Amino acid sequence: MRQSDHLTPRRHLSHSWNDRSRGGFTLIELLVVIAIVGLLVGLLLPAVQAAREAARRTQCSNQLRQVTLAFHNHQVQFKHLPSGGWRFDTPPTYVDGNPVIGSEQQAGWAFQILPFIEATSAWQAGVEESIGLPTSTYFCPSRRSSQTVTVPDNYSPPLTGGNIKHALIDYAASNRDGSGVVRRFNPRKMRDILDGASTTLLVAEKRLNITFVGSPQNDDNEGYTAGWNTDTMRSTVKPPLPDLTGLGDGDDRFGSSHPGLFYIGLADGSCRTVTYSIDEDLFRRLGDIQDGSVIESF
Repeated sequence: MRQSDHLTPRRHLSHSWNDRSRGGFTLIELLVVIAIVGLLVGLLLPAVQAAREAARRTQCSNQLRQVTLAFHNHQVQFKHLPSGGWRFDTPPTYVDGNPVIGSEQQAGWAFQILPFIEATSAWQAGVEESIGLPTSTYFCPSRRSSQTVTVPDNYSPPLTGGNIKHALIDYAASNRDGSGVVRRFNPRKMRDILDGASTTLLVAEKRLNITFVGSPQNDDNEGYTAGWNTDTMRSTVKPPLPDLTGLGDGDDRFGSSHPGLFYIGLADGSCRTVTYSIDEDLFRRLGDIQDGSVIESF
């Protein structure tokens, strides 16, 4: 017999090695992998959230710029700016099926600029229909998508005698104090802005209680067509504040759901951010079209 006949077949050695190489993770190794994955997710999640908020801020800024430019286009076509409307309980005014222009239009500025933000169909839809048709341009993506609420018909006289749907809005004009670009009843013109269009607040994000977003609250129930109401007008005498939770409403203030800041549109059509640390007197002067003071920067 040859010496090689006593050797263990090579295939047996190979099989034994493969058996040892097929071992799985130990429990400790598995726990280490899970911990590493969890750490990576924890590091990545804030970056993803920050990127999403940055995208939402950009969209909000673009929407607000569309709104400010709509004011200018309204001035060009109708020779005056939109007014603040009449009252919260006065619906959009139509004559012979057409929206009224100027001081006789009882709905507020957000209804009046609809043709200039590609929402002519809502402008021409008729009283009850236009009140309930949401416009995506009017909603900050950091807070919500297009939204409506259904509430009792409080118009004078009532439109339905029952409930009525209102499309909401996240932006408000300056100001409820009577010194701003948007005036009650009679519209102003660009030439009335004596302190400089580049340093005069026109429209901005409004503060809300996000606990009740989607439910009727005092400043988020009459909707975008409301005339001279906190749904569409806010004060610049009161300093801006971020959205709140818990009890209360937006307290007639500007503000937003963005962390640390909100967007404003100026009368020259530009849009920029403002932080909540802005000086109170400076913010009041931004809202006043003719206080005589010069604002060099803010």
